[in-house]
Formats: sequence, C-alpha cells, structure tokens
Amino acid sequence: MTAPTLDDYARHSGYSDPGPHRDLLRAVAPTPAAAGAAACATIVHYRAGDPTIGDEQRGDIDQRWLATILGTAVARRPGPLDAPRDLPEQVAGCCRDHTLFSLGVLREHGVPARSRIGFAGYFEPPFFHDHVVVEHWDAAEERWVRWDPELTPDDSWGFDVRDMPTGPASPFPTAAEVWRSIRAGDVDPASYGVSPELPELGGKDFVRGYVMLEVAHRMRDEVLLWDVWGALPDHPGLVALAAGSPPGHVPLVPLSDDAWDALADALAALLVAADAGDGGAEAALAERYAAGLGPRGTVATLSPTGRVGITDLRGRSTRWAGATA
Repeated sequence: MTAPTLDDYARHSGYSDPGPHRDLLRAVAPTPAAAGAAACATIVHYRAGDPTIGDEQRGDIDQRWLATILGTAVARRPGPLDAPRDLPEQVAGCCRDHTLFSLGVLREHGVPARSRIGFAGYFEPPFFHDHVVVEHWDAAEERWVRWDPELTPDDSWGFDVRDMPTGPASPFPTAAEVWRSIRAGDVDPASYGVSPELPELGGKDFVRGYVMLEVAHRMRDEVLLWDVWGALPDHPGLVALAAGSPPGHVPLVPLSDDAWDALADALAALLVAADAGDGGAEAALAERYAAGLGPRGTVATLSPTGRVGITDLRGRSTRWAGATA
C-alpha cells in the first residue's frame, strides 16, 4: 500500500461512494457553503442541540456507508439533498456523517478531499469536543483547506470557518496534535472528549484511540467514531461475540497500555510530520497501515445506542450482541 495521492483523494472510497444516488450528489455544488448546507439539510446530529428524534432514526447513527445514508434520506423524502427537510425526514448522524457527505460531494466533482479527526474548542470552550471536519485540496494555492461543514460564517467564531487555521494551537487541533500535547504535559487530558458531562468518554486513553481513527481516515477508511480495533474493550457483550467468532475474524488483540502509548507516540509523530509535508512520514504511515495497523476487514462497533457488535466491513454487516440469527 502506498500513501494516498491527490488522485486517490479525488476518487470515492468505499465509504463515500454514493451508489445509485450519484446524480443527487452531483447536483450539489462542490463548495464548502453548498456541500455543508446540503449535509446539514440531509443529516441531523443525533445529540447536539438535543433533537427529538424518532425510534427509527436512532438506528441511523450506525449507518457507515454514504450510499446507505442517502438511501435512507430519499426514502423519507425524495428530491434534492439541499432542500429543507422536517426533522423526521432527516437522517440522524453526527459530525463524521456531515463530513462524509461533504467528501461525497467534492469527490463526485473530482475535487481531492479527506476527513480529519480531532477536537473542536469552539463549541463549549474551554472544553474540546471530539469532532470531524473536511479538508479539500486548493489547486490554485497548492494547499489543503480545512473547514467545518456544520458551521456557517459568523464573526462570533473568531476564525474563518471555511478556511480554518491549523496547528496544535488552532481551534481544531488534530488527534495527533492533542496526543503529543498530552504526552508533553502541556494540556489537561480531561479537557478533551465527547462532552464535559461525560468524563468517562474523554481523557488520555480516549484521545489515544482517536489517533488510530485519524490514521484510518487519512488512509480513506472513514470508519465510525465508535469503531475500534486492536485493544479489546472490557465489555461483556463484545467479549462474548469475540469468543463465538471464527478464527481471524476478531479485530481485537490484547496489548498493554504502555505498548499502546508507544504506538500512539509513533503514529502521532508521523501524522504531524506528514501534515508538514514530509513524504517519508506519509509513506511510513501507509506501510504500517497496510502491514496490520488497519482494521483488516473487521471492527468492533460500540454504538452510542448501547448496542455492541462486530462489523464485517467487506460484507457490510454487523453481528450485534444478543441478536438472534
């Protein structure tokens, strides 16, 4: 495996491929304003703003493929993706899905685009919420432009939401940058996570896991934020599923905390170097990913709905704990 090129980022991944809904994506202009507006019209964040979503919508959040998300959207309301939708007609998702939708629009128009995993310090400062944003390649300026598809321009943000500043001191430091700051003792790990009201979903180990997610997304595997592989979470339902899985089908292996810390240190250093233009670091990431760092076709899925399962990425199916055959 080689590092993704601009041509690779301009093509759909398995996740961003719209399937039979290609024409709907093509009808959306490949600009941050248009793509972000259509993403937010189609997808409602399942938690932010405390929306009243229906029981059917609760299952939406585990839809990982854009083709499936778009299929759900048009089944509830046929027509253009940028048209206003009532809440019951929207697909429940999160920042990862707004970003994936935007990637789909850009790639459908041949614009190189990728997702970035990190932490947003602008929703509820001084807390940094886990978040996913878009980067697209500006050919004229020969640089990646970072933007948040959930935001519209507003002076209150204090920065250009369509061309966000980058770096560890930016409004959106990447997971790698945050990890390195934690390891250096420069920041409080408790300031990073899902929400200040959910301390169990934050802190050092949480950020460490997001470094793995950042690598996957950089390699065009835009997995769910609650997909994990490598370390086995201490969850009875997941342990039971793993025990009943055929050999080679479990994406989980035991590894000590020190070993995971060392791996995150190495990956974060490569990610930061790659962002600075180091082609060798980019190639090293791709080599390690291909050599076994990636999910290898299966992930454990720890859904915010409370369900836990093992997902076959090739077969596009999830075996949920407690589910009957």
